[in-house]
Amino acid sequence: MSALKERLVDDMKSAMRAKEKDRLMTVRTILAAIKQQEVDTREDVDEAGVLAILDKQSKQRRESIAQFSKAGRDDLVAQEELELGFIQEYLPEPLSDDEVESLIKEAMDVTGANSMKDMGKVMAHIKPKAQGRADMGKISGLIKAALN
Repeated sequence: MSALKERLVDDMKSAMRAKEKDRLMTVRTILAAIKQQEVDTREDVDEAGVLAILDKQSKQRRESIAQFSKAGRDDLVAQEELELGFIQEYLPEPLSDDEVESLIKEAMDVTGANSMKDMGKVMAHIKPKAQGRADMGKISGLIKAALN
């Protein structure tokens, strides 16, 4: 079992003991997503897989916040922001803009990328280093700009 998954299980138990309903619900949702991934692939989810799930969960919360804000549902926005805060506790420190730019430059140098055909190679090089630490959509846009 990965260290992050163990931490989630321990935090679930702590939230149950402390009767923190919101934290408990969020952690259970994350663990359910991990369990679903394990059932689908029939193998244990490693640390990178847990980070990918956490990244996906946080992205879903950000999208929900945007939609609920448009609809004027401040109560749901507050709930989603609370859950997003809990999820972000498990994600590593986000990369700064300078770190993202240096990762892109390094990946382009290593892969020899010089055209849009090489976009996949650059993304494949960056993804393991940036997963859970930066918005991959934003990185994709920066790579496109650099390759054009």
